Amino acid sequence: MDNYVFLMPLAQGFSALGTVLPAALGVIVGLAIGLGALLLRKGHARAKHDEIVSAAKTEADRIVKNASVDAREELLKVRSQFEAETQESRQELRQFQRQLAKREDGLEQKNEIQLKKEKYLEDLEKDLSDRLRAVAGGEKELGELVAREKDTLFSVAHMSRDEAIKMLLGRIQGEVEQEEGEIVRRSIERVKEQAEQKAHEIISTAIQRCAAEHTADNVVTAVDLPNDDMKGRVIGREGRNIRAFEQATGTDVVVDDTPGVVVVSGFDGVRREVARRSMEKLVEDGRIHPARIEEVVNKCQKEVDKTIRTTGQQACTDLNLRGLKPQVIEYIGKLKYRTSYGQNVLQHSIEVANLSAAIAGELKLNPALAARIGLLHDIGKAADQQVEGGHAEIGADIAKRFDEKPIVVNAIAAHHEGCAPESVYAVIVQAADAISASRPGARRESLERYIKRLRKLEEIAGSFQGVESSYAIQAGREVRVIVNADRVGDNQLAVLARNVANEIEKELASPGEIKVTVLRETRSVEYAK
Repeated sequence: MDNYVFLMPLAQGFSALGTVLPAALGVIVGLAIGLGALLLRKGHARAKHDEIVSAAKTEADRIVKNASVDAREELLKVRSQFEAETQESRQELRQFQRQLAKREDGLEQKNEIQLKKEKYLEDLEKDLSDRLRAVAGGEKELGELVAREKDTLFSVAHMSRDEAIKMLLGRIQGEVEQEEGEIVRRSIERVKEQAEQKAHEIISTAIQRCAAEHTADNVVTAVDLPNDDMKGRVIGREGRNIRAFEQATGTDVVVDDTPGVVVVSGFDGVRREVARRSMEKLVEDGRIHPARIEEVVNKCQKEVDKTIRTTGQQACTDLNLRGLKPQVIEYIGKLKYRTSYGQNVLQHSIEVANLSAAIAGELKLNPALAARIGLLHDIGKAADQQVEGGHAEIGADIAKRFDEKPIVVNAIAAHHEGCAPESVYAVIVQAADAISASRPGARRESLERYIKRLRKLEEIAGSFQGVESSYAIQAGREVRVIVNADRVGDNQLAVLARNVANEIEKELASPGEIKVTVLRETRSVEYAK
C-alpha cells in the first residue's frame, strides 16, 4: 500500500514524462537544427570574413605601394624643382658677383682719373700762381718804364705835364668837332633816307591793308527775255507800253534785232537800276500795260530806295563811322549805282576811307576822322547829275549843309585841289584818292590805248644799245629787257635799268609804278665725241 502510494506519484511522473518527452525531444531537435544552421552560417561568415580581410589586405598593400610610388615621384619632382631654383639662384648670384666686380673696377678707374685730375689742377693752380706773380712783376716794371718814358718826353718837348695835357686836349677837341660835323651830316642824310623809306612803308602798308573789289559798269543794262514774242508786249500797241515805261523810269529802252534781249539805257545809275528791276518783274509777270507799268515802277523805286539806305548804313557800319545824318547816308548809298572810268564810286570811296585811316594811324593821327573824310570825299558824285558844278564843290556843299565839321568840308573841297588844303587830313585824302584811282587795274582803259601803251614800253626799252629784245608783261606794270651778253657786262646792268626807267618816266605818263628788269645770260656749250 505504501509502495503503491510511492509508486503512484512515480507512475504519474512517468505518465507526465511520456507526455512532455516528445515535446522536449522536438525542442532539442529544433535546437540542434538551429545550432547546425547557425554553425553553418558562422562558417560561411568566417569564410566571407577571411575573404574580405584578404581582399582588404591586398587592396591595402596596393594602396601602400601606389602611395609609395607617388611619394617617390613627388619627391623627385620637388627635388628637381629645388635644384632648378637653386641653379637659377646660383646663376643670378654669379651674375651679380660679375657686375659687382665690374663696378669695383669702374670705381677704381674713376678714382684713378679723379686723382689725376686733382694732380693736374694742383699743377695748373701752381702754374697760374707763378704766372700771376710774373704778371704782377711785369706790370710794376711797365709802370716804371712808362713813368721814365713820360719824364723823357717832357724833357725832350720842354713842356710840363699840364702844358702837355692842355695841348693834347686842344688837339682832341679839334678832332672831335670835325668828327661831330661829319656825324651830324651823316645823321641828317640817314634821317632823310629813313623818312623817305618810312613814307614808302606807310603808303605800302596802307595799300596792303585795303583790298576792295571793283566792278565795271556801263550806261546800259541788258534785260533777258524768255522769247522774242515778249518784245511785242514791251513795245505795246503803237508803242504805248514802251513810252509809258520810259516816262515812268526816265530811261531809254532799246528794242533791236538782238534775240532775247532788251537794253535799258541811262546815265543815272539809280534810275537805270529801277528800270532794270521793273522790266524784269514785268517780263516775269507777263502783264504789261501802262497802269501795271506805273505800279511796278513805284514798287521797284521803293525797293531801290531801301537798298540805297541799307547800303549806305552798311558802309558806315563797316568803317565804324557814327553821327552821319540819314540824308548823308542816303547819298553814300547812291554811290553804289555810280561809276567813274569803270570804277565803282562806292567801292572807291570805301577804299579811300580805309587807306586814309591806315595812313593816319601810321602818322599817329585820328583814323576815324580820316576814314570819315575818305568815305565822303566823292559824295558829290551822287548829286552831280542834278546839280551844276564839280563833284568836289557839290560834295563840300552837301557836307556843310548837313553839319559836318569844317575840316571835313575843306578836305572834300580840296581833294582835287579846288582850294587850298587847311589840314593834314586833306593831304592824306588826296594821296589815298590818287592811290585808289591810279593803281594798276583800278580803272579801265580801252583796248586800243592798252595795246599802244604796251608797244610804247617795248619800243623805249628796245631803243638802247645792247638790247636784243624787250617784253611788256603784267598789263604794262613790268618790262623785261634781254641784253646781249657780249655787248653788255654785269656791271652795266644797273645803269641800263636806270636809264630805261628814266626814259619811260619821260615818255609815258602812266599811273602806278613800272618795274624794269634787265636780264643777261651767258651760255657755254661743248659736245662730247
